[in-house]
Amino acid sequence: MGALDLFSHLPPSTDGAWRVAEVTRRARQLIERGFDRLWVRGEVTGFKSYRSGHWYFTLRDADAQIRCVMWQSDNRRVRTQPTEGTEVFVEARPTVWEERGEFRLTVKRLLPSAADGAWQIELEKAKAALERDGLFDSARKRPLPPFPSRIAVVTSEDGAALRDIIAVTKRRWPVVELVVVPTRVQGDGVETEIRAALRTADRVRGVDLIIVGRGGGSREDLWAFNTEIVARAVAAVSVPTISAVGHETDVTLTDLVADVRAATPSAAAEAAVPDAERVQASVDQLARRLARGLSGRTQLAEERLARTADRLGVAVTSRMAEERAYVSELAARLDALSPLKVLRRGYAVARNAAGKVLKRTRDFEPDVAFHLTVSDGTVAAIPRGNDG
Repeated sequence: MGALDLFSHLPPSTDGAWRVAEVTRRARQLIERGFDRLWVRGEVTGFKSYRSGHWYFTLRDADAQIRCVMWQSDNRRVRTQPTEGTEVFVEARPTVWEERGEFRLTVKRLLPSAADGAWQIELEKAKAALERDGLFDSARKRPLPPFPSRIAVVTSEDGAALRDIIAVTKRRWPVVELVVVPTRVQGDGVETEIRAALRTADRVRGVDLIIVGRGGGSREDLWAFNTEIVARAVAAVSVPTISAVGHETDVTLTDLVADVRAATPSAAAEAAVPDAERVQASVDQLARRLARGLSGRTQLAEERLARTADRLGVAVTSRMAEERAYVSELAARLDALSPLKVLRRGYAVARNAAGKVLKRTRDFEPDVAFHLTVSDGTVAAIPRGNDG
């Protein structure tokens, strides 16, 4: 293969030679574009900490060495300065220091032991795989049920975490049922046991929520909850999950995958169940508001009903007056047509025993009694014959 001309597109200087600054700038561009951040392991040598707070040192192994810089804004997170000859892991980005024409690493993170570095690299790999599959996406987070009736707890049955969860849930929401699915939470092969316990908890009928976690401990103690196996098992659970691993300062991959991350097991229990006293207070307040609302509506209805009754009373009174006037008019008409009116003027009405009105002389039979109705009563009478 022929030589690769990396600088052919750069504008030459007036004398046909490249300026040093142009060469180092181009080299820096090529290196920074060709490398992303990477982890490097090496032995620290020539360490210097300047008054500015920046660290300068060299990483070396048996075959090569690289100059490094770690700015004060990054190294302040490192608990202790590395000592001469210490093997460390650094997360850094390769670059070229143009002023000196040196290839170097700009260090962002430094882990002061090889063991820490190996753990961190494994953690970064698992984290990248989970993030690539979208398991950290906030859109997949599910809300917790407001009033769970059954909660599964995946933790050690002998640990303080379980005791804390039981105590908090009993105090806050005594009606909830806790189903404990015991598992080891640290030690060799514990990842598969936690995964199996999570799958068992997910199959329990009626479970509304699953809490998985443990109390505090060292990073080695908490490591199972930083494994891809456990994180994926939490993500696969069919009901909402709360992760409660370690103390407030510890954040594990399980915390990032779960629907809710609680700083402690006690905080997980508080997030899982409502406070009965607060619920009762809210119910009481709602009852008072409903009572006030119903009272106001009842009063308004009474006022409307009273106004309606007044209008109906006026209408009924007016209607009855109209009807009474009409009845009086009809009574007057009837009275004018009444036979008693005629009788009071001196007339009389004759009726036989059957009540038939006798209008003509031929209706009267000799010596047959009849009744004669006058204005103030009835008189019995007998007709006389025409015998002279």
